[in-house]
Amino acid sequence: MTALLALALAAGAVLAGVLFFAARDDAGLAAPSGPGRALPDRGARHLPRAGRRTIRYDSGPPASGPHVPDPVLVDGALLSDDQIVHALELGNVVIAYGGGRPPSSLRALADQVAGPFSPVLAAAGQAVILARRPGVRGVVALAWSRDLRVRSPADPRLGGFAEAWLGRGAPRR
Repeated sequence: MTALLALALAAGAVLAGVLFFAARDDAGLAAPSGPGRALPDRGARHLPRAGRRTIRYDSGPPASGPHVPDPVLVDGALLSDDQIVHALELGNVVIAYGGGRPPSSLRALADQVAGPFSPVLAAAGQAVILARRPGVRGVVALAWSRDLRVRSPADPRLGGFAEAWLGRGAPRR
């Protein structure tokens, strides 16, 4: 009987130790590593469509934050901050460029990584979306709380960024 009591106490001590150290584990809180620059995760709170609001994003174009869940229906167009953040939340990669038409190298990259754009693909978080953004110099690739800024649309780092982050949107909270 004494041996059983000692065994039960030892098992209880091991269980208490496991629970203590597991409670201190923050493995799920670190930002995933990969290409591009990690940005603060400002959350994915959905806002109502009605009413005026002022949101200050800490990056331009934004890579996370409160937004109206406005889907992207076309690419190669001027997208709102809400559309960009919502697309990123779902897992899409957005590549912003200045100018009127997307450079052919960006179109080829998007098609190679994710196939031709479709709203269904974007709703599933599996699209590489090209976004016209006046004032953008070079190219800015975006994923949820990530960006990569390059000078040339032919920069090979863009493909690695898109492949690494496609399908990985906002963490479920």
